Amino acid sequence: MNDIAIHVENISKKYIIGALQERHDTLRDLIVSAFRQPFARKKNQENRVLWALRDISFDIHRGSVVGIVGRNGAGKSTLLKVLSRVTEPTSGVGEIRGRVGSLLEVGTGFHPELTGRENIFLNGAILGMKRTEIEKKFDEIVEFSEVTRFIDTPVKRYSSGMYLRLAFAVAAHLEPDILVVDEVLAVGDAEFQRKCLGKMSDVAEQGRTVLFVSHNMSAILRLTEETLVLEKGKVIMRAPSPEAVDFYLSSGFAETGERYWQGDEIPASAAPFRPLALRIRNGQGLVMDTVRSVEDMSIEFEYQLFAPISGLRIGFYLMSTRGEFVFTTFDTDEPALFEKLTLRPAGRYISRCKIPADTFNEGRFVVGINASSYRIQRYFQDERALTFNVDPAGAPGMQWPEQRLGPIRPRLDWQIEVI
Repeated sequence: MNDIAIHVENISKKYIIGALQERHDTLRDLIVSAFRQPFARKKNQENRVLWALRDISFDIHRGSVVGIVGRNGAGKSTLLKVLSRVTEPTSGVGEIRGRVGSLLEVGTGFHPELTGRENIFLNGAILGMKRTEIEKKFDEIVEFSEVTRFIDTPVKRYSSGMYLRLAFAVAAHLEPDILVVDEVLAVGDAEFQRKCLGKMSDVAEQGRTVLFVSHNMSAILRLTEETLVLEKGKVIMRAPSPEAVDFYLSSGFAETGERYWQGDEIPASAAPFRPLALRIRNGQGLVMDTVRSVEDMSIEFEYQLFAPISGLRIGFYLMSTRGEFVFTTFDTDEPALFEKLTLRPAGRYISRCKIPADTFNEGRFVVGINASSYRIQRYFQDERALTFNVDPAGAPGMQWPEQRLGPIRPRLDWQIEVI
């Protein structure tokens, strides 16, 4: 047991959806609450219990680098919040042996009225570090965060990117025994993300324990030794990272090239938008799970509007199974279509995108869905709605028995000139 850094036994976390938090700050509040009580019973029956975590148990050894993956709502962030003591579990116990540095969301643990300098010392004190220890690391933290000019400015005036830079620098440099990192790196630019991943690699090599939640499978494979797969609040698999990632990416998909959404998969906030079906069609218009690289293909999304929506756009995110984006496209990217459908009336629609032949390399790809009004409201999003395979037979270069790198395989116009 001496080499166990994190011990979790039967931890569960329950939330009541729709329940109001009541405060009786005055006598009037108490009287009003008592008057409403007889009428509240029916409303309370409509409240829904959500188990964000359900009977989770595991041990993590000191010096391990463990990834946590799962779809949105699987319980990943809730688990990290429980382990970081941000929230209490409903039942079960967890033991953390050592100092914990947490980066759960931008600016976690920062006081907005304090300067960057003061927040560095505040976070260090929360971690139980002495002032002399913090001072030794101070210059390194500021240099890494790249906010030197603003270090004596209150952090409430920082942009989200500056917040993130400083928060990550503090969490990673103040030498916690256990580093807990949620999917916050998506806020930073690409260069800073690479910098953060490099720093986490350094932390892991120093023998510290790292828990890392990410939707970037390449980062999970690069940084972690083993991975927990969460689904509906439960750990459904724990395995070496390559095996766990392959299981996660291949699970939950129909092998028919078609996906339908059930009522319990659609949040109430999606109204008046309702997703119906997503389909992959080959060059002959047939719904298929596998398409040929040398033929046209199309992706179509069927949906219902129960009321008009202004500025609606339907987006497809095309990714490799390792979470690397290939491209993003929206049905109103063309200005003429956008002007024509500024207001999309109520009714049933299909948004169809045709992808020309000789686009994809061989492999398996993921389609994500987004329905939103730009900078106004997101109605529905499913980041991993459907997968499909690409067969490269007949693609250029197939005479060479080698695997071509990259997700695309375009047929390019080459000329060979003799001089």
